[in-house]
Amino acid sequence: MTDWPIDAELASRREQMVRDQLVERGISHPAVLAAMRAVPRHEFVAASQRAFAYDDRPLSVGYGQTISQPYMVAVMTEALDPHLDERVLEVGTGSGYQAAVLARLVREVISIECVPELAAQAGETLRQLRITNVTLIVGDGTLGYPERQPYDGIIVTAGAPAVPKTLIAQLGEGGRVVIPVGSQMYQELFVIRRREGKIVEEHREGCVFVPLRGTYGWG
Repeated sequence: MTDWPIDAELASRREQMVRDQLVERGISHPAVLAAMRAVPRHEFVAASQRAFAYDDRPLSVGYGQTISQPYMVAVMTEALDPHLDERVLEVGTGSGYQAAVLARLVREVISIECVPELAAQAGETLRQLRITNVTLIVGDGTLGYPERQPYDGIIVTAGAPAVPKTLIAQLGEGGRVVIPVGSQMYQELFVIRRREGKIVEEHREGCVFVPLRGTYGWG
């Protein structure tokens, strides 16, 4: 686990983000809240966007992609219910912020990004922050990454038309998938668990994510 130099003003804004946007809206998982307090979200956005890094909204990271609203990052991470001894697959690296949050909560993160330029930017940010337990892959995230299966958790950070069966197939016993499913304009957050060989699906709140790209996405 890496600790970074503390900028008092940014740390105060991050604490306010956690208090007002997360705790006040029902996020209660202690480790998730600690990770959101610790990870410097401003490092994952362009310099021109840093003034807005702790606002309650997504921000563009280029290439038609966004860094998710802090609340949605927390909701999805809490729904994943991560543990320190686990391996997690992330589909859609984007800026690398979600991967950085997960890196404080699990043993290993495998993160797949279909835009090579975004993967390179995320890799550089993670390197500068000395986060060493994230492996970045450039490719089609809807196919998963079978080379490192089974996964204890899989998190998809873009809206899918359906749950890719390829991801379910790579889920270990007791594992969870968190994925937004619906149209390109609106989705529901699905939480899927593998229990004793059976797949249990739960539908949670509505959300809006950029479209998932790839074989089992929107093309």
